[in-house]
Amino acid sequence: MADRQPGLREVLLVAAAVVAIVLAAAAVTALLPGEGQGIVFHTPLLIAVLLGGTAFVLWRILRAPHS
Repeated sequence: MADRQPGLREVLLVAAAVVAIVLAAAAVTALLPGEGQGIVFHTPLLIAVLLGGTAFVLWRILRAPHS
């Protein structure tokens, strides 16, 4: 059973997508008024987003078809 390993191209595409998402989130946050920025930076919102993203990635890994 040969396991498929991601190549350099796939790794770079994922890295570029992650950088683009983070930059877009920073830009959207910068456009928020002061109260909106306070909610983003001074509440557990960022932790909830990170936990949700991690749970989604793990769920996708577990649901991946096995060859």
